[in-house]
Amino acid sequence: MSNALSRIGRRRALRGATAGFVALGLLLWWLAPWSEEPPGGTITLSTGTRAGVYQKYGELLRSALGKHMPDLEVRLTTSDGSQENVRRVATGQADFAIAAADAVETYKLAGRPGADRLRGVARLYDDYVQLVVAPDSGIRSVADLRGKRVAIGPPKSGVRLIANQVLETAGIDPETDIRPSSDGIDTGPDRLGHGLDAFFWSGGLPTDGLKRLAEKSALRFVPIDAGLVAELHERGSATRYYRATNMPESAYPDSQLGSTVPTMAVSNLLITRADADPRLTEWLTRIVLKSRDGIGAHVHSAQLVDVRTAIYTDPLRLHEGARRYYRSVKP
Repeated sequence: MSNALSRIGRRRALRGATAGFVALGLLLWWLAPWSEEPPGGTITLSTGTRAGVYQKYGELLRSALGKHMPDLEVRLTTSDGSQENVRRVATGQADFAIAAADAVETYKLAGRPGADRLRGVARLYDDYVQLVVAPDSGIRSVADLRGKRVAIGPPKSGVRLIANQVLETAGIDPETDIRPSSDGIDTGPDRLGHGLDAFFWSGGLPTDGLKRLAEKSALRFVPIDAGLVAELHERGSATRYYRATNMPESAYPDSQLGSTVPTMAVSNLLITRADADPRLTEWLTRIVLKSRDGIGAHVHSAQLVDVRTAIYTDPLRLHEGARRYYRSVKP
C-alpha cells in the first residue's frame, strides 16, 4: 500500500512540476520581447482635432511608448480626422493613425492611392455618433434638421462622412436642405445657439469638448433610432460598419439625467502600412494593449481596448508585426 501511495505521490508531483514549467514557459513567452533591446527611430502618428479623443489618446500613447521604447521618437500630427488619417498613412505622410472603420472602407472602395498597402494594428474602441442641440431646441429628430444651421464636421473628417450618410438616409441633402458648416468639436460647442442650431460629432465617450458643455446642462442629444441605422446598412459596404446602440446614461450625466440615447457606433482602428517595420509594429501593438489601463484612466473609452477584440481590424488585414504579437499571447 505504501509503495502504491508513493507512486501516486510521485505522479502528482510530476504533474505539478510539469504544470509549473508550462506556466513558467508561458510567462517567459509573454515577457520575452521586453528582454530584447527595444527598436528605435522616428514615427509619425496622425491623430485628430486638438479637442478630440484621437488627439488625447495619441498624446497618452506617445507617453507610454516613451516609457518602454526610449529610443523611439513619436511625432504627433493633428488632422481633420479619420478620412485625412487614412489618406496620410496610405500615401506615406504618416506611419500610424487612428481611423474609423467606415472611413477605411470608403477609401478602399474608391481605389485611392496606396489603399492596398493599408494594414491593421488593433481595434481600439467605438466612436458614438452624437447629434447635439441646445436644451430648448425644437429639433427632436434627424428629420427636423431640414432648413437648420448644422455643423457636419471638417471636409476630411470621419464626422463629415457619417453626418452626410445620416442626413441623406433621412432624406436630407447636406448641401441644399440644411445650412452646413465645417465646425468640429473644437468650435462647434461654443457656437451652439450662436450661429449653429445643431452639430454632429463622432467620438469616444465622453468627449472632453462636450463634457464641459454638458456639465452646464447647455446641450441635449437628438436620438438616431435603430430604424435609420438599418436603412444605412442598405446603402452600401461602408455603412455596414455602423451598429445601432444606446449612449449610456453615464456618458454625460448632467445632460442625460439618467436616460440613454439611441444612436449608432463605429469601431476605431489603429492602422499602418504593409511596409512598416514588423519588429517595431510588434512592440507598438504590445504597448497599446499593455497601456490600456493607464490611458483609460484619462480617456475613458480606451478602457475597452482588449486583446480578444483588438485582433479584429476588418476591413484591413493585420500587419505582420501585429500578427506576431497576437500569436504570442494566444491562449
